[in-house]
Amino acid sequence: MANLVAIVGRPNVGKSTLFNRLTNSRQAIVSNEAGTTRDRQYGKCEWCGREFSVVDTGGWVVNSDDVFEEEIRKQVIIATEEADLVLFLCDIKNGVTDWDMDVAQILRRAKLPVILVANKADDGKDLYGQYDFYRLGLGDPYCISAATGSGTGDLLDKVLEILPEKVADEAENGIPRFAVVGRPNAGKSSLINAFIGEDRHIVTDIAGTTRDSIYTRYDKFGFDFYLVDTAGIRRKNKVTEDLEFYSVMRSIRAIENSDVCILMIDATRGIEAQDMNIFQLIQKNNKSLVVVVNKWDLVEDKSKEVINTFEYAIRERMAPFKDFPIIFASALTKQRIFKVLETAKEVYLNRKIRIGTTKLNEVMLPLIEAFPPPSVKGKYIKIKYVSQVPDTQIPTFVFYANLPQYVKEPYKRFLENKIRENWTLTGSPINVFIRQK
Repeated sequence: MANLVAIVGRPNVGKSTLFNRLTNSRQAIVSNEAGTTRDRQYGKCEWCGREFSVVDTGGWVVNSDDVFEEEIRKQVIIATEEADLVLFLCDIKNGVTDWDMDVAQILRRAKLPVILVANKADDGKDLYGQYDFYRLGLGDPYCISAATGSGTGDLLDKVLEILPEKVADEAENGIPRFAVVGRPNAGKSSLINAFIGEDRHIVTDIAGTTRDSIYTRYDKFGFDFYLVDTAGIRRKNKVTEDLEFYSVMRSIRAIENSDVCILMIDATRGIEAQDMNIFQLIQKNNKSLVVVVNKWDLVEDKSKEVINTFEYAIRERMAPFKDFPIIFASALTKQRIFKVLETAKEVYLNRKIRIGTTKLNEVMLPLIEAFPPPSVKGKYIKIKYVSQVPDTQIPTFVFYANLPQYVKEPYKRFLENKIRENWTLTGSPINVFIRQK
């Protein structure tokens, strides 16, 4: 289970620069809300053989200073609710501002570790400004330059020192873990209630290894799985949350701790930007997928043409990964709820599929011979052998070729599609690698 580190701070202190430095890439989650464009960034940081998730809370454009401060304050509180560690970023050139004092007060009350980071210490003269930050009452400031990378190594050492070692989950016992995810008001809570609302004596809450992970054991009607806690099971904090940001923070948690993600889409609104954000999180974490179009009882025209149009629109938006089941259901009327569980179980089993090397070569090599990789610079690429790598998180296939560096992404997708055509891997992501023969 990955730890979650949140970067908080006012605009222009270098949050995005630090995020890019920690994750080695810019990964933005974008959504539109009442004319305000917000840039949500989520990524992975690896340091000294350990990995943790990083979320940047920044990116506000609002009109009034009062609203502006209130909005940032809300997001800081949400970050302290959901994260394992907060990096509080300040600008060493500007010194301590009133807003920094305000946020420091919230962070001092929070029951989680905070590292104070003074950014933009680009030369030795700037380091004299660090003493001003002791006023915030958050301990020693770490002076860094996110732009040049100066001091970030010491900062990451401190982060690893504070974060708990990644331990095996209590639920790590071969029982699948399903997470119900989706944007606010898509019907997640209703679906969870439909799953566990009856015969509660069969349901047990198992506290996870980290502060905020709860697994609910579902053991009836021939099913046995853990429902990974997502919005609706745990009591929400009494703060008036920014729902869109809150759902992304919660989704990161639920997705990382699951095997199969049940993505809820509101049938009355169609697929929206926030649905795509959550789908991208599922893809980044290599999780299996079942899409549930909820509130189907509210749709008047349920003809085959409407269903086909809906399915086509969803698959096109989520391309190139199109091989996943779509179920039209209603959590309120419990229509096709059982089908959701059956499909999630099938998708989980597809994730565990093992294909024999002989069978794999018998099927794939004639296909490769009929449609070989295109030649590059007059050189012909020959793929001689294929095998599945054992004991991987998702099905992983290695094709051995004489010139692997010339096999491009479109041909890898061709190979993936041919594997999917010949074996049932619906809902599960797969990896295709080309290696030197």
